[in-house]
Amino acid sequence: MSECAAGRCRPEVLRALGDALPVGVGAAAMGVAFGVLVSHSGLAWWWATVFASVVFAGSLEFVLLGLVTALAPLGQIAAAAFLVNVRHVFYALSFPLHRVPGAVAKAYSTFALTDEAYAVTARPEARTWSRARILWLQGFVHVFWVGGVTSGALAGTLIPGAVAGLDFAVTALFVVLGLDAFRAHRDVPTPLVALACAVGAHVVAGEQMLVVAMVLFTAFLLARYVLTRRTAQRA
Repeated sequence: MSECAAGRCRPEVLRALGDALPVGVGAAAMGVAFGVLVSHSGLAWWWATVFASVVFAGSLEFVLLGLVTALAPLGQIAAAAFLVNVRHVFYALSFPLHRVPGAVAKAYSTFALTDEAYAVTARPEARTWSRARILWLQGFVHVFWVGGVTSGALAGTLIPGAVAGLDFAVTALFVVLGLDAFRAHRDVPTPLVALACAVGAHVVAGEQMLVVAMVLFTAFLLARYVLTRRTAQRA
């Protein structure tokens, strides 16, 4: 990295660690829950580490675990992956990926564009962060996640299988990230529209609520993005 060559690598690493620590602890806790679920699913513990390292998408991994253990068709798995991770398309619109030059570095930054990394870089000051700080931030979050998952999988045999609520860790983390994002941007319409989409989808679609809610909310985000671009161009 150019920052390292200029003798500024260590401060950037320390800054990235400070940025990653609050969300990393949450990711590690959620990872422990996922690791325990993997160990209770009948899979070997090392599958948890494989999932965490290669997929690196916490919410999707919880979904994939159920689909894989149920031997779901590949098409169903692909559809679930698309619906759960389509939000990353919108993350990419404001994530400072332009600050990460280099094909390999940009590829990893794209792969490691998680909810936690996006929540931290959603702050206005992150628009000027260095390449090293962004990559180290994402790398630290990745390490926290893989470490938590592996620890949970190894300790899973010590935790009774009757323990309920571990899968709620994903919901809890998303609530915290959502609150932090709201404090940073105070974007009142977005959470209200998201809530309306969820309630409306529940009333109309029942068990298919998640799919319908995601489609409605995605349509709202696309429409707002187009309108914002047009307004900016006219101005």
